[in-house]
Amino acid sequence: MKKALATAGVILLASQVHAQSSVQIQGTIDAGMTAISNEGGQRAAVSDSGIAAPNLLEFRGAGDIGGGTKVVFDLLSQFDLGSGASLPGPGLIFNRTALIGVSNDRWGRLTLGNQYDFMTDSLADAGVEAGVVFGGLYNFRQGPFTGLAIPGNPTGAFDFDRVGGGSRVPDSVKYTSPVIAGFSAGAMYGFGNQGGDFSANSTVSFGANYVHGALGVGLAYVEVKYPEFNNGHDGLRNWGGGAKYAFGTVTLNLLYTNTRNTFNGAQVNVVEVGAYYRVSTAWAWGADYEYMKGNATLNDNAAHQLTSTLQYFFSKHTSAYVETVYQYAHGAGAHAWINGLLSPNSASSGPSQFLTRIGVTTAF
Repeated sequence: MKKALATAGVILLASQVHAQSSVQIQGTIDAGMTAISNEGGQRAAVSDSGIAAPNLLEFRGAGDIGGGTKVVFDLLSQFDLGSGASLPGPGLIFNRTALIGVSNDRWGRLTLGNQYDFMTDSLADAGVEAGVVFGGLYNFRQGPFTGLAIPGNPTGAFDFDRVGGGSRVPDSVKYTSPVIAGFSAGAMYGFGNQGGDFSANSTVSFGANYVHGALGVGLAYVEVKYPEFNNGHDGLRNWGGGAKYAFGTVTLNLLYTNTRNTFNGAQVNVVEVGAYYRVSTAWAWGADYEYMKGNATLNDNAAHQLTSTLQYFFSKHTSAYVETVYQYAHGAGAHAWINGLLSPNSASSGPSQFLTRIGVTTAF
């Protein structure tokens, strides 16, 4: 299947060479200081980056090939601002996105490559998740749920519902419909590349959105199968839905997600409710509350989390901010663990964890 995708990519790229094309270079940069109340039993202060927004460098473009159809490509790289190294590891320069495809305003968009599933597209990118609007990496899901045991995950539960875009789908084919009367939908299939077993190690995802004036609604589903679980026939199943509504300068959001490990039965339900208030052209404030509840496989552990962010905009693309996050965990042996704290000893030694951050972010 990899050969087929590569061949399709070469054909599409060759078509673009002869077309009228445009290329954009863009990205985001975030830097700041974070103070943590309890990280492995100790107070900590760190200089970190990519929190309010990931540090990204993107090359994207489109070439008109006639009939209202364009060849599109997107190469997206994430990096650590402190060292300049690619993330999540050396040599993974376009680990965020590497795709090519075709797009037509009437028929939709079809892409091939390494790309996001619809938990990110239909929930986060649609703005029904507060983390994208003001909370950043710390606002996405983690907690006393390492028993989810997600393979290749830095903590076993980092961004476990995949809304934050912490995981992509390699070797995938993705279709997104045009917007018709406010509705749009899409489907994705990620090939497992397992000879003689089409289902093993595969990924399936679906999404749908509706926008009407101040209202936005999103629904999403994804199931990722891992070779570590039942020879690639079990994995992580996520689904969720959310909505946002703007009342003038205030936007309210509501989000629900369900995450289940189909191999060991671990499951977490999440409810998030938040508000974002654009006080003036320069000032904005956002806050949200999350409740995360694990099932018996996860010792019925649960966590409450509060996030608050005050932003000052120097311009449309550059802002400074102060963010605070508090998480309280309860249950048998539950330790608070705010998302984005990725060291092996980053969990709190007790049931609560608090952090404060001052940072600046810009887009170009």
